[in-house]
Amino acid sequence: MTGAGSGAGDVAGAGSGGSGTGFAAADRDPGLQPERTRLAWRRTTLSATVVAVLAAKQAIHDDVTAPGLVAAGLSALVWIGFLAVAHRRIQSLHATRPQALSHRGALLATASTVAFAGFAVAVLL
Repeated sequence: MTGAGSGAGDVAGAGSGGSGTGFAAADRDPGLQPERTRLAWRRTTLSATVVAVLAAKQAIHDDVTAPGLVAAGLSALVWIGFLAVAHRRIQSLHATRPQALSHRGALLATASTVAFAGFAVAVLL
């Protein structure tokens, strides 16, 4: 188990020339992962936009009431918060070596998702 080519460092290409992993570290294109992540954030932003629009539309579907306007406003506010996180993340992926998503950004994205789920439950009731 401790021989050359069996450690976790080989997967990351820790100078072993790729022995035992099937590929060399030089064969890996470091630009593909950030691009996939960028595209995933864009798809998620599009989905969040559709959810926010549908939630706002459903909140004021027949007549405009104060609770409906509050719900539509909250939906827009949550969408803007999620959009800010996604935009910052997409911009950070342009760097040569992107940094991990911050705890604050992850918390805001999670809170946005939970809020959208709450809006969906409120609309269905």
